Amino acid sequence: MKTIFDHVSYNCSKIVTKSYSTSFALATKMLAPSIRADIYNIYGFVRFADEIVDTFHEYNKEKLFNDFETDMQQAIAHKISLNPILNSFQHTYHKYDIPYHLVESFMKSMRMDLTKKNYETFDEYREYIYGSADVVGLMCLCVFVNGNKEKYEELKESAMALGSAFQKVNFLRDLKADYEHLNRTYFPNTNLMELDEVSKKRIVNEIKADFAIGYSGIIKLPEQAKFGVYTAYRYYKKLLFKLQDTPPLEIKNARIRVPNYQKFGLLAQSYLNYKLQLVQ
Repeated sequence: MKTIFDHVSYNCSKIVTKSYSTSFALATKMLAPSIRADIYNIYGFVRFADEIVDTFHEYNKEKLFNDFETDMQQAIAHKISLNPILNSFQHTYHKYDIPYHLVESFMKSMRMDLTKKNYETFDEYREYIYGSADVVGLMCLCVFVNGNKEKYEELKESAMALGSAFQKVNFLRDLKADYEHLNRTYFPNTNLMELDEVSKKRIVNEIKADFAIGYSGIIKLPEQAKFGVYTAYRYYKKLLFKLQDTPPLEIKNARIRVPNYQKFGLLAQSYLNYKLQLVQ
């Protein structure tokens, strides 16, 4: 019975989320039960694509990625896949009528990571972030608004900005790993080896502007999604403030983290703000 297989598939996406990102899993748990599985399904898909281009160095990553893309296309076309992650993703894709161009843009940015190491112009940088982050925010937005096209259009800009903010925080946090292990630098006109307070402040201010736009949409989200997205927003903003207060040399030589006890403190404060209707 396919119902059992689908259930197993959804559990696989949930396990992927919890295994790869405790912070995202925690925020997802704050969503309404009716939409949690669909966000796990989206995360599982994007995480697997990202893992291929970032992690499997001892394998032919281009072939793995090509096979994954073909399997994804087949899953969407036939509404089933023996890859449980793709099977769960296609379910959410069809359930909320996610535009295929969002998936295409995501895969395009992931493919860029196979060969491209530097983003020297703002246009290149912007294109990559749109595909790697903005469209993921838009896929999730399709779920949050339950396929409501009018609400989707209203919140589209803020969802993209929030996706950009999350991605740029990750870029700043992962400067060392991206440069040393993947030989990549994402921020245009920024030499990692010469990162100083001026360059860091410019990047931080850019992210703060994205967060401001993103927050303007969070407060308009349906109740089933608002608290979970607000929790993720609070976590990433906390991480940004830590990066802002960290000397450039330390950012270049260590991965800055938010300890688990602070994550749970943020969760408690976020819940209090939400219940006191301060998220508005």
